[in-house]
Formats: sequence, C-alpha cells, structure tokens
Amino acid sequence: MPSSADLYESIAGAPDVPTGLPLVILLTGFTDAGSAVSGLIEHLDATVDPRPVIRFDNDVLLDYRARRPVIVFDQDHLTEYRPAKLELSLAHDALGQPFLLLSGYEPDFAWNAFTEAVIDFVDAFQVSTVSWVHSIAMPVPHTRPLGATVSGNRHDLIAAHSVWRPRTQVPGTAGHLLEYRLIEHEHLVAGFVLLVPHYLADTEYPDTVLAAADKVMIGAGLVLRMDDVQQQREEFLARVGEQVEGSEELTQMVHTLEGRYDAYMAGREDEAEESFNERDLPSADELAAELERYLADRRPGDDDKR
Repeated sequence: MPSSADLYESIAGAPDVPTGLPLVILLTGFTDAGSAVSGLIEHLDATVDPRPVIRFDNDVLLDYRARRPVIVFDQDHLTEYRPAKLELSLAHDALGQPFLLLSGYEPDFAWNAFTEAVIDFVDAFQVSTVSWVHSIAMPVPHTRPLGATVSGNRHDLIAAHSVWRPRTQVPGTAGHLLEYRLIEHEHLVAGFVLLVPHYLADTEYPDTVLAAADKVMIGAGLVLRMDDVQQQREEFLARVGEQVEGSEELTQMVHTLEGRYDAYMAGREDEAEESFNERDLPSADELAAELERYLADRRPGDDDKR
C-alpha cells in the first residue's frame, strides 16, 4: 500500500505559501450534476492564476481505464498528450487575496493515504478553513435558486445556507472522507452539496458554476470574478425557457416542481409531498435527452438571426 509521501511531488520553482490561508477543494468524480465542479475548476484556471505547489501522481491514484487521458491526433501523427491533473495550487482572488486550491480528479485509489497527505498539507500550511463543493441531481425547478445541503462543523454556515437536511446513507466520495478526517483533526470544514434540477444534471449548466463559486466565496471569504459565467447563464436559460414554453409536458413538469419547491421552502412539507408524484413527470433521462438535442441544435449565432 502506498504511503502519503508516495502520492505527490513538490513542484520545482513553486511559490512560497503563506501560512493561515483558506483551502478550497474541488474534485470531479462520482457525481458532478450540471458540471458544477468541472465548470468552476475551468473558470478558476482562467481567472485566479493558480500556481501549482504540489502535483499528485496519476500512476498511483488514477484508473486510466475508467478515465483515459486525451491524445490529440492530427491527420497522420500524434501532437499532444493531455494527462489528468490533481494539484494543490496557490491562487489569488479578484482582490488579490491568496488562497490554496486543491483541484482536479477524485482519486480512484489510495483514499486513506490521499487523505493523510491533504491533512499533512493543512497542518503544514496552518490552513484557516477548508471549503469544498459538489453537486447532485434533485427534482427541483430551474426557475428557483439552487439550494444546498451544508455539512461540516461550521455551524453558522449550516444554519444560514443549508435548505435540506436529510438523514440518509449516500455513496461516499473522497471529499466526504476528507471532511470526516479533517473534523476528527479539529479543522474548520464546510461541505456544500448543490441541489441541481435533475433534468439539467447532464448539461453544462452555468447556474451550478455560479452557485459553486458563491459557496466558495462564502466558505473561504473570497471574491471571484464571474461575469463571463453570468453571461453564459442568461443565454442558457433563454434557450431552456424556449424549450419549456414549446412543450406542454415540460411546462407542466416545471409548474409541478415549482409548487413542491415553494411549499417546502415555506415549511409546508406535507403539502409539498401531496402535490408531487414522480410518476406524473417525464424521467430525468427523457428530459435530459430532449434538452440536449435542443441545445445541440442551437448553433452559435442562432439568436442573432431571429
């Protein structure tokens, strides 16, 4: 079994990391409804100038057969190899505030050793807080704000931002294990689970990226520039709105979800359950397939031609 020290290498020429910074964790893997995590990683790569400090070893942590790296083929030869990345980086927000960012794939192997390595970094850099985000599909409407379930030991954030507090068993992720072990070591942790409309879970839904960024800003005290994503959001919702308006089935489905959502948020859980029957709704796969076909048919520039 690999030890924690076998999992990573320090980057030559990496910047010095100040102590006492917040840590943001974004791991893609088991579930990423609406591409919340992958979308935010891509956005932060372009806007917060992450400079790698630690790089984890793919050969130890990654199952290549399940998540194959990209090879670029140009007519008759290979031009580029793009391996997956899992890195701890030093980044800066829109105000120049430094923070640590652990981003990339969720490890397939050696979760215990990976968790030990991350806790070692948290201790060595005297990390102030840890915030992490992931997303799951839920029967909620896209016409209402994205809710979240908040876990961890930052009870002020849980009280202010957790709209759904179930008692249940769920498939664990590396992020869950990290949260569990960090709390055992008495570090301040907040985990945000975004509740994404089930019929948009397989799309690249800009609202999820905005919501994930909002939770990161709340948890880590950062300021992130999101103007580009906000513009994508408006275009995406306009297209979805067109599709919903053009389908009686989709319109009824959204109205049903809205009624259930509003009743739940008003504290009328019994009414919410009575007004909702999943058998009355198209399946998530059916809706996602229909929306994907529609969005794929909407080529760039179509809006300008109307």
